[in-house]
Amino acid sequence: MSKQIHLVSFLINSPINHTVLSWAAPGDNRLEALHDLKMWQDLARTLERGRFDGIFFADTPGVFDRYRDSYADAVRYGVCWPSLDPVVLLSALAAATTHLGLATTMSTSSYQPWTIVRQLGTIDYLSGGRAGWNIVTGHLRGEHRALGLEQLDHDRRYDRADEYMEVCYKLWNSVKPGAILADRKSGVFADPEKVEFIDHRGEFFSCQTVAPVPPSPQGRPVLFQAGSSGRGQQFAVSHADVVFSIQPNVPGMKLFKANLEDAAQAAGQKTPGVSFGIQPIVGGTEEEAKRKLADLVERLPIDGCLARLSGTMGVDFAGMGLDQPLADIETQASQGLMKAFANIEGDKPLTLREVAIRWGLAVGKPQIVGTPEQVANRMEDIWRETGCYGYNITPTVMASSVEEFVDEVVPILQKKGIYRTEYEGTTFRANLGLE
Repeated sequence: MSKQIHLVSFLINSPINHTVLSWAAPGDNRLEALHDLKMWQDLARTLERGRFDGIFFADTPGVFDRYRDSYADAVRYGVCWPSLDPVVLLSALAAATTHLGLATTMSTSSYQPWTIVRQLGTIDYLSGGRAGWNIVTGHLRGEHRALGLEQLDHDRRYDRADEYMEVCYKLWNSVKPGAILADRKSGVFADPEKVEFIDHRGEFFSCQTVAPVPPSPQGRPVLFQAGSSGRGQQFAVSHADVVFSIQPNVPGMKLFKANLEDAAQAAGQKTPGVSFGIQPIVGGTEEEAKRKLADLVERLPIDGCLARLSGTMGVDFAGMGLDQPLADIETQASQGLMKAFANIEGDKPLTLREVAIRWGLAVGKPQIVGTPEQVANRMEDIWRETGCYGYNITPTVMASSVEEFVDEVVPILQKKGIYRTEYEGTTFRANLGLE
């Protein structure tokens, strides 16, 4: 367990974060934020005021097109469409903040290793060491169809990703200490003897070059990973600084952590810290918070929820009965997530309708609903019971739900002595306690 709770804001650069049709909620500003950098910069400054470790963007390249074998419902309800590039947005947020970490999901299916090292390395270098990368192998069919790529099966994608990371490490380590001279008098910028030429020729990748970007103060971007399957956890313990996981309840969180520890021990690796996804819903009273949740549920279009669920799980749920249990469905998409959510309330299997609603609300993340004190207390209880590193927090209505959390819940966590009052360092790695 970490000494203090670490918090990262979990967002998507689209009409919604993780709650379907939240853009239609009274007071939500996401539609305006799609074309207004200032709103995003204001949000980043709010998170920095709340001493968050970072802002973290999920990404959905392509479009959700599994449900009814069509993109129509994703487009109709704005379910992560349009999908704007979060990497471009991070550059603007770097300019508006001084401590906040800047992380994004980038798929090993969509980008070459050199491209990711260059793009994230540029942000990392310009921001003084505040970039992070959530490594995903790309399970969305829409992503592969958009790029004209063949989709490998689940475990094979991780085999490819292992080699992908091998290339990234070579590039990150290409520029040795003391390589950059920048000597105006002699006109020598760098010592070529200290810049290693990479000659990688593997099963999946070929790369012959030198690093495109010098190392930042934190060396390389912080690495996040979110694999839930057995193969995904093998990859995570080999590469991740922090593992992010979506689990529906505390027993699921504890089981995930135990499995990750087993995977790390089997690989002879240190177990990375785990950050669990949650969705706080804060009200002046418990009843007010519950009304907020009820309003979100009432607004959910079931077809929009199923479009989101089908895209992530890699299964077209259109031909299945909504009130039948969701269980034992094979998928080449998110196998760990499918297993986690087929049965999440004891031995009672959830129906497809119940799972779709939970997915439409927060992609399966548990809600913590109540007054600021109740939310803070529950966060502390889960942190202590699971031994987790902290939380990836997804908001509901933007930006008011973020502001409520920062202004009302954060001070309680600080008063408890379990959350920072000032940043410990200037890099993402330092503030996450990874140095």
